[in-house]
Amino acid sequence: MVAHGRSRHETSVLEPSIDRTFRTVVIITQFFNTSPHTMFHRLTSSASVVSAQRHIAELIAQHAEWFLTPGQSEVQALRRYELEVSVQQDRLVLSCWTDKGNRSWRILGWHWSGQILYLQASRRMGAERPVIEMIPRASAAAVAATIRASRQHRCDQIAQLTSALELETKIERSTLSPGIRRGQPGRYARIVLRRKRERIAVTGSVISSSGSGVDALLSASLLWFKRTSERARSPYIEQLWLIVSEDLVQPLFHRVMLLRDSVKSIIKIFVVDDELMTIKEAPLPDERVVWKRRLARFPPVPPAKISKLISEIIVQAPDAIDVVHARHGETIRYFGLPFARARSLLGVEKIWFGIEGAHRQVLDQRTLPDFYNLMAELRQYRCAGAMDHRHAFYRNAAEAWLESLLRKDITKLDPGMIIAPIHAQFRTARGGKLGVRPIDMLALRQDGRLVVIELKVSEDREHVLQGADYWRRVEAHRRRGHIAKAKLFGGRKIRDESPLVYLVAPTLRFHPSFQTLARCVSTEIELYRFDINEDWRSGVRVMRRMKVN
Repeated sequence: MVAHGRSRHETSVLEPSIDRTFRTVVIITQFFNTSPHTMFHRLTSSASVVSAQRHIAELIAQHAEWFLTPGQSEVQALRRYELEVSVQQDRLVLSCWTDKGNRSWRILGWHWSGQILYLQASRRMGAERPVIEMIPRASAAAVAATIRASRQHRCDQIAQLTSALELETKIERSTLSPGIRRGQPGRYARIVLRRKRERIAVTGSVISSSGSGVDALLSASLLWFKRTSERARSPYIEQLWLIVSEDLVQPLFHRVMLLRDSVKSIIKIFVVDDELMTIKEAPLPDERVVWKRRLARFPPVPPAKISKLISEIIVQAPDAIDVVHARHGETIRYFGLPFARARSLLGVEKIWFGIEGAHRQVLDQRTLPDFYNLMAELRQYRCAGAMDHRHAFYRNAAEAWLESLLRKDITKLDPGMIIAPIHAQFRTARGGKLGVRPIDMLALRQDGRLVVIELKVSEDREHVLQGADYWRRVEAHRRRGHIAKAKLFGGRKIRDESPLVYLVAPTLRFHPSFQTLARCVSTEIELYRFDINEDWRSGVRVMRRMKVN
């Protein structure tokens, strides 16, 4: 008989990757398979039953693990020793041990497509007649190879389209960028086109991407162009073509306009139409038009009010707890980690507590012990002296932790800053527009100069371009007077100068390409690098400050 049940440990190892791997395999196989219903080998005789049992048993033995779909929404991950195909009274029976216990089906027909084993089954005296799909679990190497082939095909398509734009243009190279980890396929095309007197570097994403990925695309493209152009012999690489979809043209142009003139002059943006398989150059609009474009004003910022209930929570740990105000209520954080939310419903304030992803409870007399237990865990694990640095409370929302420390006293970063108000996670656009992310911190200096602060606690290649893009958005509103009219900083006067940009990270956590990308940014944008101490959780100290562009 089939081996009974797996241990809890075995299940936990197998289950987390079921959905991801299963979806990958299904997507891959959909391109190669058609409906098997007309191709089933019917089991109409004893000989056909015995033959089917032998073939199916051999197929199952060839793969260590299988994904079995006994129903429309069910997916079971099973090892081969948990599956048994047997002949009982001239009937072919499939048995397996699932989460619902031992299950059996009579098999009426079967078909092996090369990727999927289809079994036409019967259960409960014919009341159920499902078509069971059994998919061998592909190895990580096989999945990576399939993904690489798909992305390389997309890369070759881009190369063919761009080379066809002008006569006498040949494809010299068409490869993928390196992946995040060794052996993984990259996300970007790396194409070099050759003409008689010049070479052209062409790049673009080979996977679908959103506006938030534009910084990553442009950062990777500039670094690749620099490395490639320095290595190339005559004819030299003097142009960089960026291939994007229609919806990414505007976000990409907004980033390109922030670069130095010498860098902008080498860049061209092309739009690819996947349905029509065409590509065309996107004319870049006049930058003056962009600055004059109408923008929605900021709503007036109401004065921050701390209710009695929230005050009672803050008293639990006043040095660690802060409150972020929003239109619909307040978020209460412990060193930047949200653990409670306050909302007013019909004039009555209620507080829900619980870490993101966990079950939230309403704070009342019944749940008060659970709330105190949560506070005790936060004190133990989310502190500079925590013994367990792998605990989720210590690792999660690290940038928000750094932000909360600076909100307490921003003068630790720059003594010339005003302590309050400081706007954290500040949004310059309403709603979740494409590519629009909140600014880490917007502050004001004593001399009236606005300061955009972008924080990182780990290496991030997009650090520079993110800071530059935040500068553009704040500057657009400053020129229109929106920041002053909204009284974001009370009655303080906003100086008629563009904002400063402070890029902050621990000394050893700046990306190696930071300085290279900073030199690509226009000198109109004043970028400053702030190196802080590695043990910043114990208190922020600035180790070095320098202007980088």
